[in-house]
Amino acid sequence: MPRTVLVVDDERDNNDILSSLVQAREFSPIQVFSGAQAIAAVAERKPDLILLDLMLPDMDGFELCDRFKRARETNLIPIVMVTALNDEKHRATGVKVGANGYLSKPFTPERLYASMDQALAWHEEHQKRGTTGEINFDIRSELTYLAQANDMLADLFAHTSLTPRQIKDLKQAIMEMGGNAIEWGHRKNAELVLRITYRIDPKAVTLIIEDQGPGFNPTQLPHAASEEDPIGHIELRNELGLREGGFGIMLAKGLVDSFHYNERGNVVTFVKHFDPKPE
Repeated sequence: MPRTVLVVDDERDNNDILSSLVQAREFSPIQVFSGAQAIAAVAERKPDLILLDLMLPDMDGFELCDRFKRARETNLIPIVMVTALNDEKHRATGVKVGANGYLSKPFTPERLYASMDQALAWHEEHQKRGTTGEINFDIRSELTYLAQANDMLADLFAHTSLTPRQIKDLKQAIMEMGGNAIEWGHRKNAELVLRITYRIDPKAVTLIIEDQGPGFNPTQLPHAASEEDPIGHIELRNELGLREGGFGIMLAKGLVDSFHYNERGNVVTFVKHFDPKPE
């Protein structure tokens, strides 16, 4: 059976062109023209890929993508946004709601096929690895973007057996370590990209925060709290003129089951385990 591609575009000509290009690659297109039709088609047909226009008559594509990526049943369906909206603000919003690709109009068939291949490869990678859900965010280094990304993924946690307290702990750990990456890794340069990966497996949630900074040795941070001397850093922070704080790493470690930095010190990974839901 050929793989199916859901084409969501209210403009008939655009929809037909996309569908013919999809068919030329030996995929089977499913044509819909509104957000409501797309929701019904996904529930009924479970497509292998979605090509999504942003300007739909009943809801915008960001809202639709957000809806699919929030739901555990549809989280791993790759979505490529195909749109005439090509400014950085719209691209950033596409990333924030979990889109796997962003293709601006006009485009060549080669660019379309490359975007499709990349999105499908993302899906196949996680299927082989056994991951039941993952989203990557590339966001500006600002706490407001960090909070928005964190809030969105709270819905995914609801589809696991994590308790409300565990969810709260994870969200706090994300804000602590994401804030550290913004403040220390990126030195508050909002133009640098912060990557956040949420991965949901049958028995654990893994979170990865990666900054573009030079990295550091997490065992040699005299201005941060340590388990051996939780308050010794406060005097040094005062001398350096730093704000109150320095407890982020120690706090995050206490909120999760596993916590480690990469060798360079610009990627932190932490894991929270949970009991799988009964079948």
